[in-house]
Amino acid sequence: MKNHQSILRKGCWLAVLLGLVLFSFNALAAEPSSLLDKIIQRGYILVGTAGDYKPFTYLNPADNKFEGIDIDMALALGRALGVEVKFVKTSWPTLMKDFEEGKFDLGMGGISVNLERQKKGFFSIPYLVDGKTPITRKENVAKFQTLEQIDQPGIRVIVNPGGTNEKFVRANLKKADVIVYQDNVTIFDQIVQGKADLMITDAVETILQEKLRPQLAAVHPDKPFTYSEKGYLMPRDLAFKLWVDQWLHLALSDGTFHKIYAAWLK
Repeated sequence: MKNHQSILRKGCWLAVLLGLVLFSFNALAAEPSSLLDKIIQRGYILVGTAGDYKPFTYLNPADNKFEGIDIDMALALGRALGVEVKFVKTSWPTLMKDFEEGKFDLGMGGISVNLERQKKGFFSIPYLVDGKTPITRKENVAKFQTLEQIDQPGIRVIVNPGGTNEKFVRANLKKADVIVYQDNVTIFDQIVQGKADLMITDAVETILQEKLRPQLAAVHPDKPFTYSEKGYLMPRDLAFKLWVDQWLHLALSDGTFHKIYAAWLK
């Protein structure tokens, strides 16, 4: 009799567990389609990008088209997903506002992963390790090796507003003269022309600008002041994040990203 009651109790618990499992599956099935499903169904993905940060993203005025490392990566992502890529112009000061308003599905273009941004969305796995370092005229490289050397009265540090460059400068420089310059495309010309002494930005950007402007030199880009990672910004949709992460993992593993990166840094 006791064994019979025990079997009945176990059967009841199994029935309850089975009911919970079925309820969970039904609840999941009733959930709205994920962002991934919506993108595939509508046939295009909206990629937000600033268009002023070479070599990652640049809106070329000659043809009004975006180009750069992350533009090519976005097009590769679109092909893998089987959808068209539509680029949405944003800016560094309005990046997170535009993101929260749902103006794009995926943020690309040299976006640094940080905890403030990650409070509001997901980031992909990192695809590049970077950090903040100075760029200055070649004759001044020895003068600006350390933050202590830079943070002196009369030293003119130019910065583009609204992003991690300005945040770093404001946090670390208290004596130097900070010049806020709105155009991130021509900002390096200000250093060439002697209107500013240096800029502190991501090491990969200093390497490219050194090639584009022979008067300038990247200061220890292999040993930047900070450690940071680049990633792709997206809403809190787990299915979409898992797909993007896997696509990016494969692109990093099979050489796709390396080929694109190398081409834009030549």
